[in-house]
Amino acid sequence: MTQTPSTRVAWALATWFGCGYSPLAPGTAGSLGAIPLYLAVAQAGRWGVGLAAACVTAGGVWAAEAVARDLRKKDPQVVVIDEVAGLLVTMLAFDHVTLTSLGAGFVVFRLLDALKPGPIRWLEKWPGGWGIVMDDVGAGAVGAALLFTWTRVVGPF
Repeated sequence: MTQTPSTRVAWALATWFGCGYSPLAPGTAGSLGAIPLYLAVAQAGRWGVGLAAACVTAGGVWAAEAVARDLRKKDPQVVVIDEVAGLLVTMLAFDHVTLTSLGAGFVVFRLLDALKPGPIRWLEKWPGGWGIVMDDVGAGAVGAALLFTWTRVVGPF
């Protein structure tokens, strides 16, 4: 693998600045690594979270593709930017940040990402970086819908 500035950026983003190197549960480490970004962009409300999710998703498709190509693997564990995008999408369910909403979003997203029910699993069949990232974005969308419905029916977290 040739180290170019572009390659270094792709690896930094794909591993979410090293979270993907966690020897234990790199996906969970990547999701935890998303929390500081979420807290920063949540100050701008749903628009800020949505814009961040879109940017991370777009950059994630590119970075995941580059790292997967370098490693010659379909979906390397070290790539965790997909978890960052997925958690941000999940957190779109909430009007404002609370410790409880953050915990609920994290748990719901991690469960959906691990179980990959129905259509979420189909998304990982997409080629390259799209398949790596979009199944987590799908899990985030399902999580957001579930949590949004919960807050409207049962009440806020």
